[in-house]
Amino acid sequence: MRIKVIASASLLCLGLAGCVTTPPSEDPVLIKLTEIDERLQKVERLTNNESLLQLASQLEEVQREVREVRGEVETLRFESEGAATRQRDQYLDIDRRLQSLETGGRVTGSVGAGTAAGVAAGAAVGASVAGGSDRDSYQAAFDLLKDGRYDQARAGFQQFLADYPNSDLAGHGQYWLGETYYVTQQYPQALPEFQRVIDQYPQSRKLPDALLKVGYCQYELEQYPQARAALEQVVQAYPESTAARLSAQRLDRMKSEGR
Repeated sequence: MRIKVIASASLLCLGLAGCVTTPPSEDPVLIKLTEIDERLQKVERLTNNESLLQLASQLEEVQREVREVRGEVETLRFESEGAATRQRDQYLDIDRRLQSLETGGRVTGSVGAGTAAGVAAGAAVGASVAGGSDRDSYQAAFDLLKDGRYDQARAGFQQFLADYPNSDLAGHGQYWLGETYYVTQQYPQALPEFQRVIDQYPQSRKLPDALLKVGYCQYELEQYPQARAALEQVVQAYPESTAARLSAQRLDRMKSEGR
């Protein structure tokens, strides 16, 4: 009996000793824990990578949209500036040609004797655009103005306004009708025509130019206080316009002249 107890104790001690001396690399519990830890780390890495990928994708999409918006803005800016430049250049070219005629005194045709011929030419213009649109009639008269055929252009604009009083181009037509008088130095006749643009077409884009020419006509007619008031109104109401720049120049000239 004593021998059996000793043997059992010896076996127990050997078992305990075996457990104590088992290396960590062979411990099944530690191995299992290590595997679980590695799997968790892998899942965490995948999760983090997916989040980063999503954020990167979203950021790239936002950047793409920003580039598209910037491109559209640049396109609109270019088109807007291009249109403004073309309009300004066209206006300055016409105004320069008209002022050259004013200062040089070169006027096509006789102012007085050409009236009847102008009316007849205007009738021809009206006939040439018969059945056309208001824009056709307006363009025909405007082409005559650009060609320096002022009597014919005057008759053409008068016919255009009679035929299409409610046209979107009526304010422009009224303005250029005034120009046909102004360029031939008929300031008493030009003044009321420009004034009609202000009175009858207050929404017209030619309003600043009409007000400018009212001031110019009043200056030529030696109505200096009225001219100064009109030109100052252009500068105050339309500060960024070409008409405002020209008004400021005329005001400086009047100041130097003591007007």
